[in-house]
Amino acid sequence: MKNKNYFLMAFLFVAFYSCKKQDEAVSYDTAIETVQMNAPANPDQKDEYYQSEDPNTESYAEVEENPFESPKKEPLSTFSIDVDNASYTNIRRFINGGEKVPKDAVRIEEMMNFFKYNYPQPDGAHPFSINTEYSDCPWNKNSRLLKIGLKGKNIPMTNLPPSNLVFLIDVSGSMDAANKLPLLKESMNILVKELRPVDKVSIVVYAGSAGVVLEPTSGDRKDKIMEAFSDLHAEGSTAGGEGIELAYKLAQQNFIKQGNNRVVIATDGDFNVGASSDKDMEKLIEEKRKSGVFLTVLGFGMGNYKDSKMEVLADKGNGNYSYIDNIQEANRFLGKEFKGSMFAIAKDVKIQIEFNPKHVQAYRLIGYENRKLKAEDFKNDAVDAGELGSGHTVTALYEVIPTGVESDYVPSDLKYTKVKKDESNYSNELATIKFRYKNPDGEKSIEMVNTIQDKKTDLDKTSSDFKFTSAVAWFGLKLKESKYISNTSSSDIKKLAKSGLANDDEGYRAEFIRLIEAVN
Repeated sequence: MKNKNYFLMAFLFVAFYSCKKQDEAVSYDTAIETVQMNAPANPDQKDEYYQSEDPNTESYAEVEENPFESPKKEPLSTFSIDVDNASYTNIRRFINGGEKVPKDAVRIEEMMNFFKYNYPQPDGAHPFSINTEYSDCPWNKNSRLLKIGLKGKNIPMTNLPPSNLVFLIDVSGSMDAANKLPLLKESMNILVKELRPVDKVSIVVYAGSAGVVLEPTSGDRKDKIMEAFSDLHAEGSTAGGEGIELAYKLAQQNFIKQGNNRVVIATDGDFNVGASSDKDMEKLIEEKRKSGVFLTVLGFGMGNYKDSKMEVLADKGNGNYSYIDNIQEANRFLGKEFKGSMFAIAKDVKIQIEFNPKHVQAYRLIGYENRKLKAEDFKNDAVDAGELGSGHTVTALYEVIPTGVESDYVPSDLKYTKVKKDESNYSNELATIKFRYKNPDGEKSIEMVNTIQDKKTDLDKTSSDFKFTSAVAWFGLKLKESKYISNTSSSDIKKLAKSGLANDDEGYRAEFIRLIEAVN
């Protein structure tokens, strides 16, 4: 009789909720109850949910380094900007824990872009300024480095548009660890403090299924928002695809025209129910990108961390991606850099550079392997690219092998690709560089063109930013065990980094030097 009553109650529960309108938000109690119904019957039986805590289950997308290219064979190098910095904080976690850094966890562009550089503020109509430097390459004596730096316009909070933020929180069993859901809750305290009355916040959770635990709430009701975060607990499997669907649906229902509409996903990336493969997630997030809603991905935890999935989400969803390894990083990304992290001032930002074969024998883009584009994609407005936030800086490095020098990385016996010394139809330009972007709420691209002269500055006379970002890239190449560097001396990397210690009020550059010291 007891079992019959149980099944009758279950039938009535399902029938009642089936009759609800499809677009009606699930209540807080219902969402939590649904999570609980998907938890194991025996609370002590956690193997199904915790088996991925084996430290060998972390996953990273395989990355093949960019090769050297000839400007005569490949005249154009095209890529999307990337403001993500998850790779650096994840590397820091490995080194601080005394572990070897997996090669594929190293994305050099994210290491460089973790740090802020003293580039000039834009003073024209465009939302970012451009800074270039050309000097010696510290890891290959016959090469040179070209640095390209962008600086996003720093917009005061009072002038930023109202926000419609939907937090999508992973409350599955894999999040039941001190550096996951508890750290996530503490991190949200920092972000909520930055909210204004004109902003509104919603919270969606997902575990065995997905539900809304906080309907759109004004940013001045901070206690109510934090109470909703505090009540979350972890159990169940991970319906990541269903959660994304519901979060974007809620964001679109409350869409603010000319506002900041954004889904913020907080997870360890361990999707295992529903659309879960990288290709499935990529297809889903590309479809959602068309809604005009931006995306921020926050990674937490270790052991079962799925970096490959997180990167796919951020790269394909008009988004950015950060790994929160401790409360200090939460304070940096969600507090001090709230504007840059949460407010886009330009989207689909692409860079295309044409090197002059009179001066360049070969070139190689350092990092950005997952952001490379076809040459024809530069002018194709349907092709997605990265976003730039308020006050953000973005840095890219090219290693350049000048004409007339021998190098281990390019053939030395080519007959028909050598530049004739009597050629006079080339200018003194090293390269022409083009930038293409859209306004956050626009679909029409705007283009900028700059030229770079073939004028090299000695390394010791370059800016502190050039020295420091070169040291960061060098360290990343060493961690990747790159086949393109001849000098892997930690002491040389450290020396160069120390020469670039200016503009380090918060100590992040000094911390980087300590990481170098910890790696043989």
